Amino acid sequence: MDNDSSFTIFPAIDLRAGQVVRLQKGDPQRQTTYGADPGGVAARWITGGARWLHVVNLDGAFGEADSANQGAIRSILAVAAPSGIHVQLGGGLRSPEDLESALAMGVHRAVLGTRAIQDPASLADALNHWGPDRIAVSLDALDGLVRVAGWTEDTGLDAVQLAQDFKAMGLRWLVFTDIARDGLGSGLNLAKTTDLARASGLAVIASGGVHSLEDVQAVKAAHLAGVIVGRALYEGQIDPLRLFSLEGSSC
Repeated sequence: MDNDSSFTIFPAIDLRAGQVVRLQKGDPQRQTTYGADPGGVAARWITGGARWLHVVNLDGAFGEADSANQGAIRSILAVAAPSGIHVQLGGGLRSPEDLESALAMGVHRAVLGTRAIQDPASLADALNHWGPDRIAVSLDALDGLVRVAGWTEDTGLDAVQLAQDFKAMGLRWLVFTDIARDGLGSGLNLAKTTDLARASGLAVIASGGVHSLEDVQAVKAAHLAGVIVGRALYEGQIDPLRLFSLEGSSC
């Protein structure tokens, strides 16, 4: 587990057809739409105190046309850049060209999922080219087994073993999502996330199921690198000002 990194809270901005949405357990049939102004949503979280934004191109993740999302991503970057806010982007980055384009447009850290898992050599190339602070991997697991392609395909690969393999390749940052909890507001699977961080030695960002400030405090107390917060912010269960103040507080 990497305890040297400062704790970061990432508000999630999930994009589908240019709109800000949340999915329950990654299911596109269980979608809630929160607005058609991604730049405005980004500004809202930045005003609340966010230092990073976690943006997901869901259309790209599902292998669908994502032209509307590309415009949405640019609108978010246009709001974030003048404020010095970093954007972490995942979803659909499945070729060197995709990665190059994302980082060139101003994304600070690109999150690889399907590509890294199905072609580990491409992850090694990306880490060698961009360095370990510009590249992260997203491991999305159900019952400990990794899923890809927008969570639609079960790889049969063990999440802990894969994280250890990626660490050996030079990876530093890992986003871990327990699919069974994501978008449900039922609480994080902190035990599995912490076990993964300890076993791999990676800086792990927890994702999936945050519903209260206490959840976030528990992630920080567990010495994880950060946490992604989605539905609880959009539905008013967590006050942004109180949330982002936790980054600099002691738990």
